[in-house]
Amino acid sequence: MKLGLTSKIIIGLIAGAITGLLLNIFAKDVFDIADPYLFTPLGRIFLNLISMLVVPIVFVSIVLGSAGLGDPKKLGRIGIKTILFFLLTTCIAIVIGLSLANVIDPGLVEGIDTTNNEGFETEEAPPVGETLMNIIPKNPLAAMTEGNMLQIIAFAIFIGFGLTALGDKTKGILKLVDQANDLLMYLVTLVMKFAPYGTFGLIASAIGSQGWGAIKAMWLYMMVVILALVVHAAVTYGGAVLLLARKSPLWFFKNFSPAMSVAFSTSSSNATLPISMETAQKRLKVSEPVSSFVQPLGATINMDGTAIMQGVATVFIAQVYSVDLSIGELVTVVLTAVLASIGTAGVPGVGLILLAMVLSSVNLPVEGIGLILGIDRLLDMARTSINISGDAACALIVSESEKKRENTGENINNE
Repeated sequence: MKLGLTSKIIIGLIAGAITGLLLNIFAKDVFDIADPYLFTPLGRIFLNLISMLVVPIVFVSIVLGSAGLGDPKKLGRIGIKTILFFLLTTCIAIVIGLSLANVIDPGLVEGIDTTNNEGFETEEAPPVGETLMNIIPKNPLAAMTEGNMLQIIAFAIFIGFGLTALGDKTKGILKLVDQANDLLMYLVTLVMKFAPYGTFGLIASAIGSQGWGAIKAMWLYMMVVILALVVHAAVTYGGAVLLLARKSPLWFFKNFSPAMSVAFSTSSSNATLPISMETAQKRLKVSEPVSSFVQPLGATINMDGTAIMQGVATVFIAQVYSVDLSIGELVTVVLTAVLASIGTAGVPGVGLILLAMVLSSVNLPVEGIGLILGIDRLLDMARTSINISGDAACALIVSESEKKRENTGENINNE
């Protein structure tokens, strides 16, 4: 029986986890030798292959998406739906994280040592206003070189509008961009043949370097975060897909699982973007213009998985340091996390920067982040899978709503 790509990726993921864990427990010296010469190179090659395609795919897909939507009013309508969905689900995500953490109390487990706590320093996130003003790039080529996704998206939208407005005068350029998109999608298919090996290397390196000790010490915190992620995926995304898109949640997650597997191994929404867009368009039947606009934007600003981590980590750190958070402070955590998710879009290490801002807003020690640094790499993989699932769910919902609107308009015209 010939295995499909999804099965191969899952096998690579499981094999990598088992290999990394066994080497960490029984042969740490072997892992230390194998990691820099086998596991890390396999993972790095795969990440580099995907990262190589991210900027051109975002630019080309947004240009095609903007040109395909044509009407600026339609683009504005889709943009409003998308941003409202992301903000609302981020609120729900952090509320789920706070609620489960307060019920399960992961910070009250005995044996958590804060005396040797690893220090944590982070660059300061820019204010929300500055981020919004910086969306328009002074130099589009520099934005592409630096991988500044919000600026790339803004420039691509302008190009798409221009191609639509000029019509036949620029049909040759539009055709070239369309052909470039076909070429990039072919390259994605080619790169994905290496995905099972890259996944094996990334997971083996992550699990092997963290080891059982870090997992054992923080197991309850990890379980609360993972439980919150599962609840959010099943209830929030599953419910939204069922009620708003009129699709089966099981159908959604089954068809989107290849992209989720890659996201789990790469821990990067941007790196997974080429695969998640291709999966949404081909397996979820999301319209190409909507997918081309919603998913790159979501990869940049949608942080539901990170919001869940912030909620759980805030309560966990408060419990470890014996600080009782009031209802007002919990509300402050929600508002700070949602607003900060806009202001820190595109900043490296965004999850920990957001958490530092949230902790400061309720006067909790920022150095408490050092407690969770040891296992954050493992949890980052899980929350990235949730983040891209939210992007795909939003794209599916918006796509279905636009199809319904177009069909309603056609029926009215026919009458």
